[in-house]
Amino acid sequence: MLTLVLIATVGAWLGFANPIFHFPLAALAFPLGLAWIGLRATSGKKAFRFGWLAGLLAATGCYYWMVIPVQTYGGLPWFIALPCPVILAAFISIYYGLFSLGVFYAGRQITGIPLCILAGLSWTTMEMLMGTVLSGFPWINLASAFAPWPFAIQGASVVGAYGLSGIMTTLAVAILLYSTYKSALWLAVGLTLVLISFGFYRGLTFDIGAPDYMISIAQGNIDQGMKWLPKIQADTVRKYTKISLDAIRKHKPKVIIWPETAMPFYLQDKTPFREAVKILARDSKTSIITGSPAYKIIDMKTNKYILFNRAWLMDDTGRTMQSYDKEHLVPFGEYMPFKEWVPFEKLVQAAGDFRPGTDNKPLYLKGVALGMLICYEAIFPELAQKQVKRGANVLLNISNDAWFGDTSAPRQHLNLSIMRAVEQGRWLVRGTNTGISAFVDPIGRITAIGTQFQAESLSANIAPLETKTIFHRIFPWLGLSIYFLTFMGFSWVGYATKKN
Repeated sequence: MLTLVLIATVGAWLGFANPIFHFPLAALAFPLGLAWIGLRATSGKKAFRFGWLAGLLAATGCYYWMVIPVQTYGGLPWFIALPCPVILAAFISIYYGLFSLGVFYAGRQITGIPLCILAGLSWTTMEMLMGTVLSGFPWINLASAFAPWPFAIQGASVVGAYGLSGIMTTLAVAILLYSTYKSALWLAVGLTLVLISFGFYRGLTFDIGAPDYMISIAQGNIDQGMKWLPKIQADTVRKYTKISLDAIRKHKPKVIIWPETAMPFYLQDKTPFREAVKILARDSKTSIITGSPAYKIIDMKTNKYILFNRAWLMDDTGRTMQSYDKEHLVPFGEYMPFKEWVPFEKLVQAAGDFRPGTDNKPLYLKGVALGMLICYEAIFPELAQKQVKRGANVLLNISNDAWFGDTSAPRQHLNLSIMRAVEQGRWLVRGTNTGISAFVDPIGRITAIGTQFQAESLSANIAPLETKTIFHRIFPWLGLSIYFLTFMGFSWVGYATKKN
């Protein structure tokens, strides 16, 4: 069984983005190994235990970067920081243990194609639960491992990233069973041909529009450890101004994108720093979208206020009439869940103590409706879905991946963001502080990409699109259908078990 644990673990380590060697196809070994554990286990207890162990090792290897924001930027000691990836992985791995347990019971009642399909439905259900339970953290999305291969992820435009993960799991289990069941071999061949054929077909036929709307991204590469110090605020504004002016002179963009919390002060206050940004927008006749913390006074007598992680749109006259407040906050980073019972403050101290935004709409600018996704909001399909439903014809993800340092996380984050472009059939503009900044077309192809840890601008033409994907149209009932089919499948397995 330990060999099977190793297969699943190595598959995840190599299959998901990492700084050493990334081979997307290896990711299929992750669900294959977990399913194999379930089929080989001699008891449900062992299936769960070894599935959980495989998930623990795999997830820890994919989450190791969490140590950086907690220790380096959160200021907490190493003996608190080091266990953080393991603790999160231990919780997430309960899902993987349950997957192996489900395959254990299903494999004793059904075989061949039905078993492969039920395994795929189970995986999709599992990823959907990962994205919702206890705030949600669907970071290890199987389909996202294939983001560097655009032809492999076009199925997300029909069934979404979670659904595509399920199809890939069905394929992985079919490969596992091909020598035992001829039907599984045909299923594996059929699924492979369908995924590849549809991928190339959509890549060749999907209308990505006429990219003629120029956007520039300013990547400031501001040291996260120094960012919030008052003495460097002026330097930060000057740096972004210089980068932006260079881009404006060369490319004449309609809008300049600055990353999440690019301005380490309250842009809503009348300060010399705000005036400098206003002058830049007004004199260059170029709109600016920038991240900045924001506040709202809720009690005038006590001056009590609440904070938001906000994206501001400053138009080319210097007015800030539109904004977006981050809705899905990072637990233990941007807010503290269960703070009445937890005996410590947030793990990342410098991020602030924010409140989630509500009733957000796209930012409208000269014929373009920019659907905002701040930081890790881009890993949640429902947030991009909501922005497009409200009229977004371009997706804009601003982030500050400086928290992660030189680790796997920035590339993993980019790959997850790419899935939103394919799901919604929208151009994605991604602006970050230290990288990876990029422009992604609706097929998931990177049309321009920046250099990590370098102050620079990145410019490209994009096209606002109105066409809705199949996934966007069926989203309201797709999840319920998956839950229902999975429940019915295991209900039948339970009934057959009792009958026998």
